[in-house]
Amino acid sequence: MTREPTISYHLTEVPAGAIPHGVTARPAEIDGRAAVRVELLDEISLHGRPGVDYIDQPTFLIIPADFTTGTIQVEIWSRLNGIWMSDARAFAGLAYRVSPGRDSFESVYLRPLNGAKVSPPAPRDQRAIQYFAYPEWPFDRLREVYPDGRYETGLEIGPGEWITLRLSVTTDAVIATVNGVTALTVTEPKGAVRTGDIGLFVDIGTEAYFSNLTICPNPRR
Repeated sequence: MTREPTISYHLTEVPAGAIPHGVTARPAEIDGRAAVRVELLDEISLHGRPGVDYIDQPTFLIIPADFTTGTIQVEIWSRLNGIWMSDARAFAGLAYRVSPGRDSFESVYLRPLNGAKVSPPAPRDQRAIQYFAYPEWPFDRLREVYPDGRYETGLEIGPGEWITLRLSVTTDAVIATVNGVTALTVTEPKGAVRTGDIGLFVDIGTEAYFSNLTICPNPRR
């Protein structure tokens, strides 16, 4: 058994080798903390096609990794950026097992504007964190096929605050912990088990900041 090294990025700058895909990424400061700011390209925000260019699409800053199972943790601060605001919820999160062609990955992201701290109406109050698997299982298909809400739930979060998101990924499950509390357990993930990169994920209408990314792959057998 070979132990894989833990990879840590303070994200005070864009990591060497990182690849923006459908997004811009640059160093920034928010709430007195240095971070990496990630947003959709203006072309996508203003002229993109929903379900093709945005909404559970490969829109992320890719961090090269050799990740199959293990844990990923990052701190996220997000808010609306004033572009395409009608249904925007300050979406930001993590993608994992991103394939080399960006044609397959899984993701767990936050919707801070659906968090309990802003008292959203039902059913939005149960939609503050979301799992999806690209390309076949975006959030809307998961809701349609599984109306029991097993791939999303409510959280005590809000926009404009630092939120710690931690994913524990195995071959047959992913457990999402938010600010140290288990938030979402997915026991029927929809993605193929493969090795791939990590993505700092954002979606439409979002200005997101990422700090202190840690990737801990499980040992290889």
